[in-house]
Amino acid sequence: MDYNRILHLATFAGEIMLQSGAEIYRVEETIGRICISYGVQIAHSFVTPTGIIMSITDNKDIVLTKVVRINKRTVDLDKIAKVNDFSRKISVEHMDFDFAEEMLREINNSGNYSKKTLSISSSIAAGFFTLLFGGTFKDFLISLTIGFIIKWLSITLQKIDTNAFFINAIGGAVSSFIALLSTALGLGDNTDKIVIGSLMLLVPGLAITNAIRDTLAGDLLAGNSRASEAFLIAVAIAVGSGLVFTIWIKFFGGASI
Repeated sequence: MDYNRILHLATFAGEIMLQSGAEIYRVEETIGRICISYGVQIAHSFVTPTGIIMSITDNKDIVLTKVVRINKRTVDLDKIAKVNDFSRKISVEHMDFDFAEEMLREINNSGNYSKKTLSISSSIAAGFFTLLFGGTFKDFLISLTIGFIIKWLSITLQKIDTNAFFINAIGGAVSSFIALLSTALGLGDNTDKIVIGSLMLLVPGLAITNAIRDTLAGDLLAGNSRASEAFLIAVAIAVGSGLVFTIWIKFFGGASI
């Protein structure tokens, strides 16, 4: 039994899931399932949002440990589902290591949506959120524009390794400025509806959900980490948006809400 390859295969699967925004318990379950499928007697993993520590032993002389650092995280539910399905296929079918490793590489290298597609999708989402919160058709059109700009800026800033706090602060500021400017020029009707609808793109919904799920699953460290992450993102949005509103009110005397 090649314990080294099992260790690398299991941690690689966990790494893909963590980078894609998976819950901690799901990552640990996937790692354990892969190890059991290849006949490992004892395997332990300690997973946090930023790293994986895993060890394998055969109860005799072999004790192998590996540490994986997670530097970048995003949201890719498709990759999470594929790795999840991969771990279950291994349990049913006896895959050789070469084929299993190739499958994981294909999942990891699978193409993401283009910048244009993501920007257009975000634009549509922001527009309909504005309508959901009671905005008018003019507000809807303004939110379409804001949603496109926010997503385009986020993708661009991520490519130059800008931290999440700054990205969300910029997004909140841009959203508020365009909303205030549009209502001042008569292009929009309700500043608050436009801002709320547009900022929904930045709300850390996945981080909040995973924080709750990890906490309920007993992963208190991961739950608290993700709750802190969600809190900081919310603060960043508030700082960016609040700063623009403060400057606008000070120099232009108010906003049309």
